[in-house]
Amino acid sequence: MTRFLRFLKSMGKPLLYVVVIGGLGAGGYFTRSHWLPLLQHDAAEVAAESAPETTESDTPAEKILLTDQAIANLHLTAKSTLPATYWKTIQVPGMVVDRPGRSDRGVITPVTGVVTKIHRFPGDTVRPGDELFTIQVLSESLHAIQSNLFKAMKDIFLAQERKKRLASAGEAIPEARVIEVESQITRLGVAVTAYRRELRTRGLTPEQIERAAKGDLVSEINVLVPAPSDDTEALTAKGPVVIQTAGGRTEVPTATFEVQELNVDVGHQVQSGKTLCVLSDHRMLDIEGRAFRDETLLLERSVRRQWPVAVDFQENAAADWPPVEQTFFIRQIANVIDPVNRTFGFRIPLDNESREVNEGGRTQLLWRFRPGQKVKILVRIEKIENAFVLPADAVTRDLAEAFVFTQNVNTFERKPVRILAQDHLHTVVANDGSLVPGSFVVQNAAAQLNRMLKSQSGDGLPEGYHIHADGSLHKNEDEE
Repeated sequence: MTRFLRFLKSMGKPLLYVVVIGGLGAGGYFTRSHWLPLLQHDAAEVAAESAPETTESDTPAEKILLTDQAIANLHLTAKSTLPATYWKTIQVPGMVVDRPGRSDRGVITPVTGVVTKIHRFPGDTVRPGDELFTIQVLSESLHAIQSNLFKAMKDIFLAQERKKRLASAGEAIPEARVIEVESQITRLGVAVTAYRRELRTRGLTPEQIERAAKGDLVSEINVLVPAPSDDTEALTAKGPVVIQTAGGRTEVPTATFEVQELNVDVGHQVQSGKTLCVLSDHRMLDIEGRAFRDETLLLERSVRRQWPVAVDFQENAAADWPPVEQTFFIRQIANVIDPVNRTFGFRIPLDNESREVNEGGRTQLLWRFRPGQKVKILVRIEKIENAFVLPADAVTRDLAEAFVFTQNVNTFERKPVRILAQDHLHTVVANDGSLVPGSFVVQNAAAQLNRMLKSQSGDGLPEGYHIHADGSLHKNEDEE
């Protein structure tokens, strides 16, 4: 017993310390809701005091500052953007083709003969009445018709002289003889008319026919550019074709052809009806599109509702043609499907433009659209209203996000947007409040700006520059 008391007496102080410390720990644990926020507040104040002071020139994470030189190097352009209407389309391949029965015209030889001279060559521009070929006549029938015409004209002259003599004889000549002479003159006149018409169809001019009637038989004929038919003139009732020249826009008469193909050479013997050359008139062409069967309903709806289609001619900007001002409508849809490629065709009228080139007295028209030229046809399928229509390069993607950049002098701010539709030229962005109407949106190089924004460090300011309140960037005075 005595030993136990001595043990307790020797262990009293350590036990007391343990009890006191344990009590304080338990009390602190159960009262932590009161004193812990005070400690966190003090720590925040200490961190704030130790952090560097912020200035007005600090740039948020969604903004990037560029110098004037950087803006020029990136060729950045910004435009005020307002909501507009956009049409979703499907893209159909197409090609510029000749308009059947209108664009090309063959010129044939009216007689059998030998080509002695060629006046026009491929690429030359010609008009109705211009000489194309000179042909030496070898046709016996043509010589016979000219001889018969000369003989009939002589017979008419002799009959008329005889009629005068009978008339001068008075009542001594029976009336029946006078009637017989008059009938002979009438029959000869009918024959002369037939001979003249035949010579005209063989290509002889009125002057040459008159020479043949006087006995000067024609041994050479000139093949001329034919006059346009009445229905062709009706199609060009809009007036002369407009061409682009160095001095501005000029007009060319509607009846203008180009020698496209030459089928003979000098010295060739040709038979009546042979095609000597092909003339082309590319003022009026067609665009032929090729669509698949499952696109039939979309094209038929476009025709029923008279929706215009857009045509991308894929022109080089260096060609310096004016903007295409035509409105394109589908005129005809084929009712036959090609068994090889399983597509059907449809046609769109196309009015052409040209430039006139004069060199050494030779005139040539250089057409803007040419048969065989590939195009892309955009057929409307859905209308999107109240949306921002931007160039394709104005929008950049970063994983699931899409962004545009707005410009305020030298400050470019990134804005998240929602894409509704896009094609190879445009991106359509929803008007959901992320982009304010009237904002100056950068039209290009959005991807480059986004990469620069992600890679920038520090406050985002170029070295030696400071930013003003209006967003403009200026060089420090000590740097100037």
